[in-house]
Amino acid sequence: MDESGTSHSQSSQLNLPPNMALAPLSLDNLAPSRSIDRLINSNHYKSPSRTIYSDRFIPSRSGSKFELFGISTPKNSTAEDSSSAYTTLLRTALFGPDAGVISPVTPEKKDLSTPPNRNIFRYKTETCQPMHSLEPFLFDDVVPAANHSPVKTPQKIPRSPYKVLDAPALQDDFYMNLVDWSSHNVLAVGLGACVYLWNACSSKVTKLCDLGNDDSVCSVSWAQRGTHLAVGASNGKVQIWDASQCKKIRTMVGHRFRVGALAWTSSLLSSGSRDKNIYQRDIRAQEDFVSKLSGHKSEVCGLKWSCDHRELASGGNDNKLFVWNQHSTQPVLKFCEHAAAVKAIAWSPHLHGLLASGGGTADRSIRFWNTTTNSHLSCVDTGSQVCNLVWSKNVNELVSTHGYSQNQIIVWRYPTMSKVATLTGHTYRVLYLAISPDGQNIVTGAGDETLRFWNIFPSPKSKNTDSEIGASSRGRTTIR
Repeated sequence: MDESGTSHSQSSQLNLPPNMALAPLSLDNLAPSRSIDRLINSNHYKSPSRTIYSDRFIPSRSGSKFELFGISTPKNSTAEDSSSAYTTLLRTALFGPDAGVISPVTPEKKDLSTPPNRNIFRYKTETCQPMHSLEPFLFDDVVPAANHSPVKTPQKIPRSPYKVLDAPALQDDFYMNLVDWSSHNVLAVGLGACVYLWNACSSKVTKLCDLGNDDSVCSVSWAQRGTHLAVGASNGKVQIWDASQCKKIRTMVGHRFRVGALAWTSSLLSSGSRDKNIYQRDIRAQEDFVSKLSGHKSEVCGLKWSCDHRELASGGNDNKLFVWNQHSTQPVLKFCEHAAAVKAIAWSPHLHGLLASGGGTADRSIRFWNTTTNSHLSCVDTGSQVCNLVWSKNVNELVSTHGYSQNQIIVWRYPTMSKVATLTGHTYRVLYLAISPDGQNIVTGAGDETLRFWNIFPSPKSKNTDSEIGASSRGRTTIR
């Protein structure tokens, strides 16, 4: 093909007019024009007629904190150095390597000890930290003062009681409630026909009363505030005592058989008996009781008022769990899922309407109920007789005591019902349970005639970690 044919072919490929000749194009033949010089020296040339806007966003890295991520940063170059390097690179790209190449300036590492001028984001002033201090796992060389999220340390529950009291004549009877801890840190214990008081601060023991040879103590319960103690007797009477003066205030009748369950709410006292009835007693009124609750078909062995004082839960030897309100004489809720006597009852202080109950030897389970929706929530098989339940007011955990066949104490985390700790030491079934006023300690009693004190719950956030039970009370003594 001749030269003209080649030119014609190339012009058709380049879409040129037929009368335009195509000259050979070479970078060597191009001399730097005025417009190219203007492009190269754009930093020094400014149009007098209009402002030039760029469509590129080139971020300024002078304020970036690269040292936080272990990245080296260049020194701040002057405008002249940057312009010179850019001019050299552009000239080389346009006119080839022979146009005069100047090696670009090599950036040097920035001194990490020099703090940056400003932060990437200005939400707050930021302290300079090494890269590994930002990672979720600690290294061996991390400074202890580095800002890490605090990790909650699991509470270690001692496996042994911090104190043991001998309690001669403490009855081994599932249907009695013979131990209670007052808001003034005084423990009341029914031993035979007598009631003894043990001051947890001073370890002083006081004999409150003696019911005589023909009677015995079946239940004790402190008023929520003050120093009034209710004592249920085997003859069906209920006595009210002022513990601060060791003085009996009054005796109230009504039951025909022993009173094994008592529960206070403000000035109202509820008493449950083997005669299957529950009496509501207002100690300010002259009458011995203001109302009678009927529903159970066997002995009433468990009574607990809700934390808001609006609902009363009762458990009986008829395997039933009933819920009453302040004005009802018939149960408003009936739960019949247990297969044995229901003595263990506890209301959650953390969630309104959440009720826990435990069944006896043939049942061995802890069940949870929502009294606001009248629904059964869950059930846990504990493997042994459930004698008592109490909920911690400091954390969302509860403790249960057990009888046949393991005689253990279990701390549960709710709602997973995972075991936090299992405590042993009693040789008989653990029939009695009370919690200290600060919510840290519990006391358990058994037919082995001992009272054992355990530290199982953390302290309230508003108080010190040390319990008010002094170190002088450690050891083993007798309550009478």
